[in-house]
Amino acid sequence: MTSLVLDLSLIEAAHLTDLVQQFLSLLRGTVDEDAADDPAVARLVPDAYRDDADAADEFRRLTQADLLDRRRDDAALVATTLRRDGEELTPESIDAQDAASTFEIRLGPAEAAAWLRTLTAIRLVLATRLGITDDADDVAHPRFGVYNWLGYRLDGLVEALDSAP
Repeated sequence: MTSLVLDLSLIEAAHLTDLVQQFLSLLRGTVDEDAADDPAVARLVPDAYRDDADAADEFRRLTQADLLDRRRDDAALVATTLRRDGEELTPESIDAQDAASTFEIRLGPAEAAAWLRTLTAIRLVLATRLGITDDADDVAHPRFGVYNWLGYRLDGLVEALDSAP
């Protein structure tokens, strides 16, 4: 894959920027040793050994900081790709007349991988906060709109990557 072009509306890009910034804030506010104290952050560093609590704790102790650092780096890269003329988009800064205009984002392999990991991680955080535990949950309810929208965008990105030369 050489390059992939994503088209979002300007307002979608602004809202996604806001979500990514909230995610970065969550990660920055997490002291790596205390990540398990927040169920949403703990979901980002899952247990490697479900049947052995001591082994799971040891594995988490050894890998958690690196994994959270990578998640921060990925989210920061996504935030960078969402800038317009070097400026961060915010929903408040978008004129109603321009909200539906197309915002084009070019992604190379590293950026696309960061997008995949970040959108997935944000969905994991939202699922934890919303109490979504499996496919049987009623995610069609309007309160799951952002969760579903991220899934839609993630699915579109995966399809685009699958069809890229």
